[in-house]
Amino acid sequence: MLATAGMDALVAGVLGLLVGSFLNVVIHRLPAMLERQWAAECAELNGQPVPQQEAFNLVVPRSRCPHCGHQIRWYENIPVVSWLALRGKCSQCRHGISMRYPVVELVTAALFALCGARWGLSLQAAAWAAFAALLICLFLIDMDTQILPDDLNYSLLWLGLLVSAMGWSVPLHSAVWGAALGYLVFWGIFQAFKLATGKEGMGYGDFKLLAALGAWLGVEYLLAIILLSSIVGAVIGIVLLVVGKLAHKDIPMPFGPYLAGAGLVCLVLGPAAVPALLPFAFPFGVR
Repeated sequence: MLATAGMDALVAGVLGLLVGSFLNVVIHRLPAMLERQWAAECAELNGQPVPQQEAFNLVVPRSRCPHCGHQIRWYENIPVVSWLALRGKCSQCRHGISMRYPVVELVTAALFALCGARWGLSLQAAAWAAFAALLICLFLIDMDTQILPDDLNYSLLWLGLLVSAMGWSVPLHSAVWGAALGYLVFWGIFQAFKLATGKEGMGYGDFKLLAALGAWLGVEYLLAIILLSSIVGAVIGIVLLVVGKLAHKDIPMPFGPYLAGAGLVCLVLGPAAVPALLPFAFPFGVR
């Protein structure tokens, strides 16, 4: 049994390395794709010609160094291995390649391996691995751009409801109520804050992300998710202070990464372990 679980984890982890490499592409390109789309829509609404641009999506053009334009060869794009072999530098201009790339690949591999060990090589494991992959993308995109793309949020939400309907997570009624109340809780806070201050305290993407997490983990976990997100936010804030990223007080801090981080914590711990960690977040118990 242990040998089988170990092999499943190994296979899933290797797949996670490959998926992690693709997630790096999504994290980098999706915001730029959205900006192009919005620019085209604004031009069309204003009666202006839509700017003609070369094709740019998750597939084309091929990956290249942003500093010298060197096209990345296949053997320079092997997850983790290539970064280590190149010593974190472009093979042509020797400009540094961010450590984020291998870190994303390794984190994705670890989470996929966890899913493989917990559920075997099954559709249920694949669904929870997709949960992890989407949250990784949302975490980093929001950190970089203060954007939580609807394409990712809605994919996470609907997949959560489908997984519940398949019996792979919480009961369907809990998932539906989790999605509905998850959205309404943050919407209510947003409206109250705006009424009191005249300012917007968070974006609609945060509402949708909490709704998606509610669909996966159930209505009983909403308070725990919010509390965990606060803990995740405190940890991220301390780390950023240590590395000097918060030296300027005018830098906005999005809330989406904290929510995504809370979802990943729930996955790692296992939903059943969360009530033991935060029993006061479950006043009505867990079904």
